[in-house]
Amino acid sequence: MKNTLTIAKKELKSYIASPMAYIVACIFLALAGVFFSIFSPSTYLETSLSGFLSNISLVLLLLAAVLTMRLIAEERKLGTLELLLTAPVRDSELIMGKFLGSLGMLSIMLILTFYYPILLVIFGDPDIGPIITGYLGIFLLGCTCLSVGIFASTLSSNQIVSAVVAGGILFALWFIGQAATFLPEALGDIINYFSLSYYFPDFVTGIIDTRGIVYYLSITLLFLFLAIRSIENSRWS
Repeated sequence: MKNTLTIAKKELKSYIASPMAYIVACIFLALAGVFFSIFSPSTYLETSLSGFLSNISLVLLLLAAVLTMRLIAEERKLGTLELLLTAPVRDSELIMGKFLGSLGMLSIMLILTFYYPILLVIFGDPDIGPIITGYLGIFLLGCTCLSVGIFASTLSSNQIVSAVVAGGILFALWFIGQAATFLPEALGDIINYFSLSYYFPDFVTGIIDTRGIVYYLSITLLFLFLAIRSIENSRWS
């Protein structure tokens, strides 16, 4: 656990010192502001963040891929991955440390958007429940996106390739639910259960469905496990 926390702190410091992280954060916050003020009528009509959270979830898919593309790919490109693999650090500690570091950066970005619900509380009378569950859904979705990004980063030394692979996987998982509408109902219902977008609307509307929590955590653990196995293959290749 100590090694994991050490790696997580190192990664978070790397994010804070990286111009790319500030660019990603600025883009995220700028789009968040646009979605809150312009493209979310429910913000004013219903004093709700449902439109804002629904729109920002799609942005999260892309930005999570950008945030994680360097985590392992850069280590591989610079030749420092071999040093990490020969150090007294388990593969699981390496991956979990990288994951927690990126999760810390994502959490900071989400915390900076708390300005918007605070505005609603000051100037309106919003229902706090859906706001809390909506942010819980965004956080769980973010965990899943980061785990997919870390897995993609283990596959190549090219950061752009890692970002494209991560983005492809995430958008496939998000839109697979729409593709299910063209299939027979029974098969479509089964495929819907594997869609990232299937459970998210419940969180936005104030419903905490344990199936959604289990799903996001399961997909997160699955891709972290795949990332660990990918690192193990690198150790022996």
